[in-house]
Amino acid sequence: MRDENKELWNKCAEFHGHVCGGLTIGYKAALYAMDLLKLDFSEDEEVVCISENDACGVDAIQVILGCSIGKGNLLFHMRGKQAFSFYNRKTNEAVRLVLKERPEFQTKEESFQFLQNSEPEDLFFVKQPSYQVPERARLFKSYKCDCCGEVTAEHMLRLQGDQKLCLDCYDEYDRFHV
Repeated sequence: MRDENKELWNKCAEFHGHVCGGLTIGYKAALYAMDLLKLDFSEDEEVVCISENDACGVDAIQVILGCSIGKGNLLFHMRGKQAFSFYNRKTNEAVRLVLKERPEFQTKEESFQFLQNSEPEDLFFVKQPSYQVPERARLFKSYKCDCCGEVTAEHMLRLQGDQKLCLDCYDEYDRFHV
């Protein structure tokens, strides 16, 4: 790891709680995306990341690129892959970084050292995302669930009879999965 990135790596490790191979994957992916798309830390939704996993690396992406669930610029498209799509809203450019198959190692430490010592271009395939940049986060009105009384965003309510119900109270109708 280059000395100039040591402080950033330490910040990621502090946020995540420990160092591991998974954190390294997200760290390298975020730095590579910054380089490929000319990205900076996202103050709002200038940068968007769609992660195909909910593993350790996502924490590094949050720290480095400023993508977060709360801002609406970190989304999950769960596929169980070490793959991340990054979008630069300012330039309309995007990349999907997919982790390449790695050698098998005897220990986690050997795997960790391999990831730490590899250049991002050696770790990831660079592809185009298969989906367009998501729309910006919307603000929704909230309504009280007519069953439990809890306030719920309107896009997460369902009508059942004359009642507005949250997803927990809604009795889903599906004749194929009884």
